[in-house]
Amino acid sequence: MISATHLHAIIIHFPIALLVVGFLSELIAIFIKKDFFKNIAFYLLLLGALGAIAGYISGSYAGEGIEEGPLKVPMKLHEQAALITLWLSIITALFSVFIYFFKVQNTKVKLAAIFLYAILVASVVQTGYYGGQLVYSHGVGIELALPDFNN
Repeated sequence: MISATHLHAIIIHFPIALLVVGFLSELIAIFIKKDFFKNIAFYLLLLGALGAIAGYISGSYAGEGIEEGPLKVPMKLHEQAALITLWLSIITALFSVFIYFFKVQNTKVKLAAIFLYAILVASVVQTGYYGGQLVYSHGVGIELALPDFNN
C-alpha cells in the first residue's frame, strides 16, 4: 500500500527536475538564441509549477502528525521552504505566461523573469535540501524492518 510519505517521494522529484532543467534551458536560450530552448523552458516551468502544487499537497499529507517532538524544527523548515517554493513557482509561471502570450519584448522584463526563475530554482534546491535532511539525517518515512528469513 502506498502511504502519503511514499506518494510525496514519488511526486516531488518531477517538479524538481522539471524546474531545474527548465531553468537550464532558459540559460541555453540566452546564449544560443533558439526559440526551441525558450519554448522548452516555458513549458517545463508550467509543468514544474503544477508539479510543485501536487508536491506541496502530498507533502502536507505526508507530514501530518510530525508537529511535535525532535522533528518539529526540521519539519517546520522544510514546510516553510516548500511554501515559499510553491508561491515562487506560481508567480514565476504566471509572469512567464504574461510575457509569452503578450509577446513582451522589453529586455528588463525578460531579465526580471530570468532572475525570478533563478530565485525559484534556488528555493527548490533549499527545499530539497531540507527534505533530504528529514529523510537521511532524521529517518522520516523510513520503515526499519528486518527481512523474514523463515520463508
